Amino acid sequence: MKTDFQQIGTTQFVTVVQEADNINHVVVFLTGVQPFPEGFGGSVYFSWPDPTSPPSWQLLGFITNNKPSVIFRITKLKPTVTSGNPIPMFGSAQISHNAQIGISIEPLSQIASQSPNVVTEPSNTSMFMEFAQRVIQNLFDYAASFAVTQAQMTVNPNETYVPMSALRSWYNNFLRKLELNPQFWKN
Repeated sequence: MKTDFQQIGTTQFVTVVQEADNINHVVVFLTGVQPFPEGFGGSVYFSWPDPTSPPSWQLLGFITNNKPSVIFRITKLKPTVTSGNPIPMFGSAQISHNAQIGISIEPLSQIASQSPNVVTEPSNTSMFMEFAQRVIQNLFDYAASFAVTQAQMTVNPNETYVPMSALRSWYNNFLRKLELNPQFWKN
């Protein structure tokens, strides 16, 4: 556990993470000693060690007084340090041999408009399940809006038709697979 963040700017704090190759997750939480000022939160950044270049900061997400802790999976960031946007914001451009966590105190309105690196977003299966269900429901509703009965169809040899029953069957199978194993699509 690291609580020795160093203040390097009026709203920026950094801590060094030793032996970064041995970690897969980063947990960031408020200790309860001092909350964020009203209307502010902390954007959380991470930088993998690269002995040949300055830190390349990647946005992980955020913490706030209402969301005082979060777990980020950072394993997928390891092999591609350049996959994130280089953000030269925490101190000088000195070469680092250790990973670093940076927290920038920012207005909640600014935090809400930021997009964290997709591979680091907090894992939340229920949120993923809701997203997947809404996507497939949206696809089904969209396709159904074009549905016509066989009597309403006009012959068009250049058009392919898919029976709604086939789409409904796919929809039901996808939901069943998702409920049994939310990670089935990774295989």
